[in-house]
Amino acid sequence: MTWQALRPLSALASHAPQVPRMRVICDNDFSGDPDGLFQLAHHLLSPSVTIPFIVGSHIHVDDFLDGSRTQADNAAARALALIAAMGLSQAPEVLIGVNAVSDIGSSPSALTRRIIAEAERDDTDLPLVYAAGAGLTELAEALRAAPHIAGRMRLAWIGGPEWEETPLPVPSRGSWEYNFHIDIAATQFVFNDSGIEIWQVPRQTYRQVMVSMPELERALEGAGSLGTFLLDALSDVRHRWPDHMGETFILGDNPLVTLTALMSSFEPDTSSSAYVVRPTPMVTADGTYNPRPGARPMRIFNEIDTRLTLADMFAKFARHAA
Repeated sequence: MTWQALRPLSALASHAPQVPRMRVICDNDFSGDPDGLFQLAHHLLSPSVTIPFIVGSHIHVDDFLDGSRTQADNAAARALALIAAMGLSQAPEVLIGVNAVSDIGSSPSALTRRIIAEAERDDTDLPLVYAAGAGLTELAEALRAAPHIAGRMRLAWIGGPEWEETPLPVPSRGSWEYNFHIDIAATQFVFNDSGIEIWQVPRQTYRQVMVSMPELERALEGAGSLGTFLLDALSDVRHRWPDHMGETFILGDNPLVTLTALMSSFEPDTSSSAYVVRPTPMVTADGTYNPRPGARPMRIFNEIDTRLTLADMFAKFARHAA
């Protein structure tokens, strides 16, 4: 074969369809901090995963700014608005979680049954990951209703305070970690009483995905209507808390993409992000991790490959706009 006979790499890549490697349920509080919108857009543009449905979940009760208690409805509406801004001809269904923990009923909700049904599917061999960038209310309800599905899925969770050996940063909002406190009882159930495998990205790790505002604005300005939508979302939060934002923004939910869509080739794994494996601890109501020797193993990520995460997101946004 001559050198001239070789096709350019770009041609080879553009004609090589990506086959999904896993199913990912995206659960996030899209009506809160806009990092969840970046994560969802990034996931939607990642062909190595297929998304059965999206869950718009509630934020912490103290953040019901308008007193309406419709934050899950608002989250679903924001997810739908993002999908519209992206101009996607086909998109996953967006489902609405409970608006507050007090709204949980005595019998499984339609969303709970949908999560269970997805976990119980026998028409696909694709592994299922529940990717949560908020509280764990909906997942906990599904695991309570059908404990057996714990062995048919894995949780990738952005949340939880630092572990004991980690030097504590100065907390931005008191001493508690936000996603843990959205629904403390749900977090305790998932860790303490269920059998699901957990991949945790705790606070000191998800804060590593930091980008400067000039870099972020430059990338979004070249990302078409998607970029405009995300810039507007950023502008809203920065105007709401102008004295807290500084010159950077933390895309803390994007590790959910790193730990699903951006795994290594041939033998898929999170090989560029550092983690330790430990027995899943007992979690107390104040967020303390109590050791539990012999419990099911979990991964705790100490480092996220931020170069891979951000570069991939910016490239996918630009390609989508083009």
